[in-house]
Amino acid sequence: MPELPEVEGVVRALRPVAIGKTIEKVQVSETVHRSKSEGKDAILKAIDPEDFIKKMEGMEISDVTRRSKYIYFHLNKGDTEYLLVNHLGMSGAWFAVNDLLEISEEKFRKHIHVIFETKKGLLVFSDIRRFGEMRLLRAESDFPPLLLMAPEPFDNMALTHFLSMCDLSKYKDKPIKEVIMDGHVISGCGNIYATEALFKMGIRPSRKVKQISKIRKEELFITIVDILKESIVQGGSTISDYRNINGEAGGMQHRLKMYGRKICTECGTPTKSLQIGGRTSVYCPSCQK
Repeated sequence: MPELPEVEGVVRALRPVAIGKTIEKVQVSETVHRSKSEGKDAILKAIDPEDFIKKMEGMEISDVTRRSKYIYFHLNKGDTEYLLVNHLGMSGAWFAVNDLLEISEEKFRKHIHVIFETKKGLLVFSDIRRFGEMRLLRAESDFPPLLLMAPEPFDNMALTHFLSMCDLSKYKDKPIKEVIMDGHVISGCGNIYATEALFKMGIRPSRKVKQISKIRKEELFITIVDILKESIVQGGSTISDYRNINGEAGGMQHRLKMYGRKICTECGTPTKSLQIGGRTSVYCPSCQK
């Protein structure tokens, strides 16, 4: 699943091609229409596809920003402001093209679910696994879970927030890996970068929060932030289906030291894995204690 650096890369690429554009026509895939008729909620959440089309046509995109792992499209229709919140899910991708044939990978062309037509071209959302979502709101407060996200890790208060959350009874006895992947504790840190930060710190992912000193937790948070910043510079990690817009791959996957490794890159010991918080956690039994 794309994490903060990957989403940041998509946002930075979308901004110059989306801001200032007016959505003149909207197309929604038959797959999404069918899911609604079957009582499901694929891609478009809490809205009927026809209602979504009607509301989105005529919208001007005033800004594109990121909040944690979400893309925020700031919209205007007349004097009314809207917010389109997009999560990429496992395999969501955006393309800015003039023709759908410009999307080079067939797997993305086969799974296009939303097309925004503007005078300058098409903004296309493809999602192979259909775990992504779009949610049209008047404001962030219309979907309360968004308000519960931790501060951005680069914000001044993020470290204080992290330490205070770690002191809560509901987190103290949990594995540190599970806690740092919790978006209420740290925004945007998922399995890839949690794995890398814990390896760099020499902390085993199963170690309980209460067993880690405050100083070590501070160091861990700083390490997470540094790794997230490095990945942003590298364009994120392309592990499976992640792409920046127009199919561009990231480069951070070539710099990962532990995620997906069979042998420790530091000591040569075979790595081990365990399940933490529903995710596979790879670690070095020698380097991480």
